[in-house]
Amino acid sequence: MRDELVARLTNAPVVPLVGTDDADVAVKTADALAAGGLSVIEVVLRSDNAQAGMEAILERCDDVIVGAGTVLTLDQAKAVHQAGAQFIVCPGLVDEIAEYCLAEDVPIYPGTMTAGEVQRAYALGLREVKFFPASLAGGVPMLKALGSVFREMRFMPTGGVSAANLSEFLALDSVIACGGSWLTPKDAVASGDFAAITRLAEEAVSIAATARS
Repeated sequence: MRDELVARLTNAPVVPLVGTDDADVAVKTADALAAGGLSVIEVVLRSDNAQAGMEAILERCDDVIVGAGTVLTLDQAKAVHQAGAQFIVCPGLVDEIAEYCLAEDVPIYPGTMTAGEVQRAYALGLREVKFFPASLAGGVPMLKALGSVFREMRFMPTGGVSAANLSEFLALDSVIACGGSWLTPKDAVASGDFAAITRLAEEAVSIAATARS
């Protein structure tokens, strides 16, 4: 799974965030994103029934890699892993979650925003981390600085990333992919305008292709 995840992020280095209490809506959103060329999806656990949406996508969507985001505790990490999550994303760096994922060979992207946090992740054995919240943590200039020091580390900036600045982040060699909720706007999801979500995904794929060419 790790090799397939890396391959897909190399081809389309954008990870959309999906968050809804409705499993059917989660599936339709995932299908719309996949139709636009984005087949690695992070389901954020920010509501009581979000995990049900993740499980529905895993069961009903073909050829989509699904991870769990906003994982806050070790118990949550264990629960989503057992439910089928193919990668885990955290807003911060928690040693016991990172150690569990390393032991279970589950790709994990813990949130970091300082050199100290990145160095701690490196010491734990991680080589890929989330950079969050990207825009508030210094954006592209901060990532350039971190990348020059931690040459083996790769980052997934999330938080404040949009179609307007996606190419700037993806132009950095240290960025493996960008995550973002701009691809699944709440109004489009609420109104069932899944065609709009597909168009946003297609736009992101096009931007990424140009940035990485």
